[in-house]
Amino acid sequence: MHRQIAGKLTGKWTKWFVLVAVLVLLGIFGSLAGKLTSVQNNEAESWLPQSAESTQAIQRLEEFQDPNDLVTTVVYYRESGLTDEDLTAIEGHGQEIAKLEGVSDVITPQGAATAGIPAPYVSEDGQVAKLDFTINRGDELWEDMPDVADEIRDLTAIDGVEVYVAGAGGTTADQAAAFAGMDGRLLLITLCAVILILLISYRSPVLWALPIFCAVVSLGIAMGVLYLLAKYADMTINGQTQFIMTVLVIGAGTDYALLLVARYREELRRHEDRHEAMAYALHRAAPAIFASATTVVVGLLCLMFAELNSTAGLGPANAVAVAVTFLVMVTLLPALLVICGRWVFWPFIPRFGTEEPTESGFWARTGNRIAPRPRKVWILTTGVLLVIALGALRLDTSGIPNDETYVAGHDVESVAGNELLVEHGLVDASSPAQIVANADQADAVVAALKGIDGISEPVVAAQKNGTALILVNLTADALDDQSIQAVHEVRDAVHAVKGSDAQVGGWTAVTIDIQEASARDNKVVIPIMLLAVMLILMGLLRALTSPLILIGTVILSFAAALGISGVVFDLVYDRPHTDPGFPLYAFVFLVALGIDYNIFLMTRVREETVGKGTRRGSLIALASTGGVITAAGIVLAATFGALATMPLTFALQIGTAIALGVLLDTMIVRSVLVTAINLDLGGRIWWPSALDRKPPVVPPAEPAAEAESERVPV
Repeated sequence: MHRQIAGKLTGKWTKWFVLVAVLVLLGIFGSLAGKLTSVQNNEAESWLPQSAESTQAIQRLEEFQDPNDLVTTVVYYRESGLTDEDLTAIEGHGQEIAKLEGVSDVITPQGAATAGIPAPYVSEDGQVAKLDFTINRGDELWEDMPDVADEIRDLTAIDGVEVYVAGAGGTTADQAAAFAGMDGRLLLITLCAVILILLISYRSPVLWALPIFCAVVSLGIAMGVLYLLAKYADMTINGQTQFIMTVLVIGAGTDYALLLVARYREELRRHEDRHEAMAYALHRAAPAIFASATTVVVGLLCLMFAELNSTAGLGPANAVAVAVTFLVMVTLLPALLVICGRWVFWPFIPRFGTEEPTESGFWARTGNRIAPRPRKVWILTTGVLLVIALGALRLDTSGIPNDETYVAGHDVESVAGNELLVEHGLVDASSPAQIVANADQADAVVAALKGIDGISEPVVAAQKNGTALILVNLTADALDDQSIQAVHEVRDAVHAVKGSDAQVGGWTAVTIDIQEASARDNKVVIPIMLLAVMLILMGLLRALTSPLILIGTVILSFAAALGISGVVFDLVYDRPHTDPGFPLYAFVFLVALGIDYNIFLMTRVREETVGKGTRRGSLIALASTGGVITAAGIVLAATFGALATMPLTFALQIGTAIALGVLLDTMIVRSVLVTAINLDLGGRIWWPSALDRKPPVVPPAEPAAEAESERVPV
């Protein structure tokens, strides 16, 4: 940021104008933040690409059913066997459930027998029975299902009988309940973790409040802006996007605050007037913060190249949130710091003319230990990281099975209910494979399905306007490997029927299409993002060699993070299966956020290189930025680690992976690996720039003398 602009933002009078202006924006957009949940779209169709077969099947299915219809299964279990009284009670439950708002097509065991439905509704051993019904509450179904499930439990209670709300409706109810109130809990946990870290980092009972306040302001404004974009600009927002945005804004905002406050404290020791100190601090720190925010924004926008709608939608929404966070952190935070004055650092107030403590700190000593043998250090570090990366072989990205969807696993009601159906030979009719085909070829399509394992007898359920709906129940859980393989075979079989124009939809088909789209996105988005980040680094550092080195270290850091995660997921969490989109999400956040620390370090290296040369500049930069970058990394790891407190396995995994990756990048890659490479290559890292290649920037020196000169005083 230009020195004069920085000065005007934090002048004696303009600081008050900035404060009032941001608070007015908070009042306008913050009042809309609470409405963001109301414009979320968590429907399966909103996650899928338009080209997916299941998406097209869903659109054709609208002729036969309302897309908001949700089939729900009530599962009854008595270990000693259901009695006649139990079965009579179940018939009564069907009549009571039919009276609920939006309920239709109630099928009880006796009703199924009367209608001649071939699928059994009572298990052969007599221990399990089921009741199916369809519910439709329109667009409110997602929000209503937890309450509906509670009402069903009250209606279906039988002494001595375990009752589960399962099927597609039960799964939706459990998912909606898991997300309900989650944003508030996640925000509270995140803020508590960050406040604790800031208290330890700043050692001040007051200073922590300013970054936290600014981060919350950023979140409020960002949520309001996104509400307007979702409502009027057709931006897709879902629960996944919103909870990631919460931790991203708090984490990134606090990181930017740490960098700015550290530079401001440094300048307060050099300038008696705090307004002048802030002007210099903002002038020096803002470019690094801007480059960092730009990298994250561009990285997230690269997700727009994803085919999967849920992934493509996550990018722009979070990019907007990060852009808002940057603007707040370089306007409101500097204004508040100047308004409060030096006392906000109490009890360790930086006095004018006092010595900068980072010159003799831990990271200064670390740099001096690396300096004598930098080549040996970076080669050894690279080798260790490559070995750690082998742990990624334990990752299984084929998708998270139904019994691993939640951290609680089998204890989740819908999971337990669905497992009972499978174990006792009852078909879950709530999630069939749905085939739409030309009506004149319906019989040929049914014939083509004979002999496929994992499915029951197909039924032509309806015909309308020349199109037939064929339902095929699965004999295993809809997300089980057996069901996924069965649907693959169903698709192959019906596609081979000439003139049928057959397409297969349903929950399992949606899962398959998500897996395939995710695999494609991994191959397309990751290279695009690497190129984008590379171009940003080239523009920032005005060199080619150092950006290539930094990109290489970030890729190595990402691979090592996946390696650690693979071991933790398998041996600690007992959750070796991951979502197909996990590698891409982990890559985007680890690269976009991990490159931040390299930007913070390398912009300072470049600044110091102009007067002191690359090798000594690298040591000074490590000593000056080491503490703040370490604190920033711990903050970001804690914020994403907060995701591990959520009940969903995907959140647990992505939170753990990013937290581990950020810590690895902060403590090892940036501090040891990058610094060692800088010290080994010296001025060659700025090629083709002439920086550090002309005297007197690097005066001639004997090797021993040069090594001594590279030491930072301790």
